[in-house]
Amino acid sequence: MAAALAHASLALPARRPFTSVTGRSQGSARRHLVVRAEQSAAAPAASVPTLYTELDLCLDDYRRAPASVKQEVSADVLKAVSALADAGELKKWGAALADMQERRSLMMGELRMVGVKQPEKIAQISVRNDAAFLITVVGTTSVAAVLLGQLPGDWGFFSAYLCGGISIAVLAVGSINPGILQFAIDTFSQVFPDYKDRVVRHEAAHFLCGYLLGVPVANYSLTLGKEHTDFAEAKLQKRLIAGVLEASEVDQLSIIAMAGATSEAMKFDDVIGQNADMFDLQRVMMRSSKKMTNQQQQNQTRWACYQAATLLRRYSAEYEALQAAMAAGGSVTECIKAIEGAKSS
Repeated sequence: MAAALAHASLALPARRPFTSVTGRSQGSARRHLVVRAEQSAAAPAASVPTLYTELDLCLDDYRRAPASVKQEVSADVLKAVSALADAGELKKWGAALADMQERRSLMMGELRMVGVKQPEKIAQISVRNDAAFLITVVGTTSVAAVLLGQLPGDWGFFSAYLCGGISIAVLAVGSINPGILQFAIDTFSQVFPDYKDRVVRHEAAHFLCGYLLGVPVANYSLTLGKEHTDFAEAKLQKRLIAGVLEASEVDQLSIIAMAGATSEAMKFDDVIGQNADMFDLQRVMMRSSKKMTNQQQQNQTRWACYQAATLLRRYSAEYEALQAAMAAGGSVTECIKAIEGAKSS
């Protein structure tokens, strides 16, 4: 959540490094896809357990596939999810598409009406974790320098200067290349009692909104520094960077991109994980078939947050069930079952 899409990667706009296939060449991976497709075409209607097994296999292929064939593998993910939906197993898959409102101008007050506490905080870059880390480093090294300076002779002299040098080094690195300190800052951020809750809420919001809008979820992670949710490229049948997006596609992906930050803003007074979400949203809007002005982009951000908040409120039972499944380390398939099994209020 604190790093690049920190949070979601619309695995359309992939923002995370992909895992290479182990024990399988790229060519054999493609042959595997062809064989599986031929087998699927020749096989009779499969049972629901078999369809879930097929989905698990497709998700595993996606996780292990190199970037060059991820789009091909993601097509299998979409087919597996669609097969379950056709079998009547996934009733909430794409359920929000029919009710998605048309893009319109929005005021900040409307965001408050759907539960966003301080809408203006969503677009503000958070420095809470950075500031807390630097204050702690400077404070502890300063106290240590004073105490160690009481040692006799050269020990006190060198110890005090050594501790002081740590603070100077950290401040220098943070000013020149703050990315080097990111892992340390992310690790330190765990001292905040709301850290885990924020991460789970953030990624679950991306997951749920993507699922409700019919975008296949391929993978997710709550691991420190690697928090993200991947959405299969099969939805668009093209890589985001490869061409332009129609207005409906921009709207759909905008909602998914801003879902994480919106979910935080609905519970907390500040937002920590919005940096990557805003970056993803910008990439989506830049690919719009019709160039958007700055004012249109700002309104698109508000509109996407409004739609995401509306979905999270409407499907609150599914959202809570999904958070519990993700916090317990459930697989993508288990998370889908948690969504489908929740009783809507």
